Amino acid sequence: MTIEIAPEARKQAVTSIMRYFEENMEECIGNIAASGLLGFFLEEVGPLVYNQAVADVQERLQQRVSELDLEVHEDEFQYWRKRQRPIK
Repeated sequence: MTIEIAPEARKQAVTSIMRYFEENMEECIGNIAASGLLGFFLEEVGPLVYNQAVADVQERLQQRVSELDLEVHEDEFQYWRKRQRPIK
């Protein structure tokens, strides 16, 4: 599965990569090189991050599903118990 990001997000990511190189490396990186580096990371490392996010969501959903019976449980056959008159 190819990880795609929206054009505006890609533009912001490329700008961020260029800024990172400018502030933290001894050389600047151009727009085309930054775009290529982003593409590499999306293809090489992106699936790792994506798969971990999916696993995290699956775990959370499984927790919620296991708690569902506690949240929506209703006792059966309560009609007569609710209508019993107190004995005097």
